Amino acid sequence: MKPTLLALALLAAPMMATSAAHADACDDRVHGLQQSWDHVNFEVPQGVRAAEMARLNTQADAVVAQCPSRAEPLIWDAIITASEAGLRGGIGALGLVRDARSELERAAALNPRALNGAAYVSLGSLYAQVPGAPIGFGNRQRARDYLQRGLTMAPADIDANFFMGDLLVREHDWDGAARYLLRAIDAPARPGRAVADRGRKAEARALLARAQQHH
Repeated sequence: MKPTLLALALLAAPMMATSAAHADACDDRVHGLQQSWDHVNFEVPQGVRAAEMARLNTQADAVVAQCPSRAEPLIWDAIITASEAGLRGGIGALGLVRDARSELERAAALNPRALNGAAYVSLGSLYAQVPGAPIGFGNRQRARDYLQRGLTMAPADIDANFFMGDLLVREHDWDGAARYLLRAIDAPARPGRAVADRGRKAEARALLARAQQHH
């Protein structure tokens, strides 16, 4: 006997509930990664920060595996991977930044607007900071293009403005850098991100002072 429409609805209900619960669990895991990165990147002492970031990277890999269809875990895994690369430094870090780039490209393909375009902002920061060919893939024009995409989606975003300011400092465009860094300093507070906001604004003030010295 064929199931009735009501029976089909009843069969579907637990699946929808499970899907919603899975989405909530993924959101909770992503929030946990964000909070942990804020703490490790801005509060953990420099001497132990690399080890803590590597440990967090392992956790982020697990979240990506648990939530394979979501862009947000990929973005945070990439941010954490790139942060570990920055702490390690040297040629050995290039493999990590390539992994981060791949994850950000996947995240942008899944959902370019996830986390206010954070995949594009993070790609921009990578292309700005990584050495160019033949050592790495750094490219300042690509950095600018990605950062501009992020700024188009979220013009007041603290990170998008900070990293555009950072790029312009690298290009010795002191006036342009100052404009974006001032926007980062004046960016609105993000709920639950007080640690990151405080740390990023301190970095922006330091870069702004450097830009103003060359004005």
